[in-house]
Amino acid sequence: MSEYALYNAPQSTCSQRVRYMLHAKGRTFEEHKLDLFRGDQLKPEYLAINPNGLVPALVHHGAAVIDSSVIMEYLEDILGDVAPLRPEDPVKVARMRAMMRYIDEVPTPAVRVPSYNLAFLPHYQAMTEEEFLAVCESKPLRREFLMKMGRTGFPQSEMDEALARLQRGVDRMARWLNESGGPWLMGEDMTLADIAIMPVIVRMDDINLGRLWDGASAIAAWLDRIRATEAFPKTYYHGSLLTEKYPHLQALKTAAA
Repeated sequence: MSEYALYNAPQSTCSQRVRYMLHAKGRTFEEHKLDLFRGDQLKPEYLAINPNGLVPALVHHGAAVIDSSVIMEYLEDILGDVAPLRPEDPVKVARMRAMMRYIDEVPTPAVRVPSYNLAFLPHYQAMTEEEFLAVCESKPLRREFLMKMGRTGFPQSEMDEALARLQRGVDRMARWLNESGGPWLMGEDMTLADIAIMPVIVRMDDINLGRLWDGASAIAAWLDRIRATEAFPKTYYHGSLLTEKYPHLQALKTAAA
């Protein structure tokens, strides 16, 4: 039995962060792939690990650690001497954590809106109203989000707001890269902040929103660089991208190319 057990979902952006961390640290782990549409994350045995009913959750030596940003810091705390991902200077650590807070508050929630509208909506449209409301009630941290989406999708005003937030996130990222001189957000060395924003940029590229950084070649170069890391293909195994799971998205992306 492995020292680490990761409960996650292949397409979950928060899960992708933690998978990348574990691979970057060279850790082997027991992976439990939860089917979120089947409600695996709401079963009593998983809620005993993570009462929020969200992925990912890491179990290390029997202790549960939840929330992707918290898990990332935890792994750095216990494995800081292996492929370090946090600066030594406390001022730089504070800057990195401020970046992570911004990433968690602006682009990360914003990318869920186009993701749900483009990929997940057909699943909810196939439900009855009663089934949909039952799903909403069962998700304590996503209830209001799903209720806003409904079974008809987010209205254009919500999509526009999400795209504006994503654009601000991209612009901020471009500024960080410019200020640090790259190739990573804080300069020569990759940090937790790079891993925090990675799934957002990968998701945007996957669902045809890469145009938002057309004027920022540094972001395109950053994406190429992180894709070339050893941990990336292990993290993004087949089925991790929405276009790999939903053929209608791949068709839309091909048509737009």
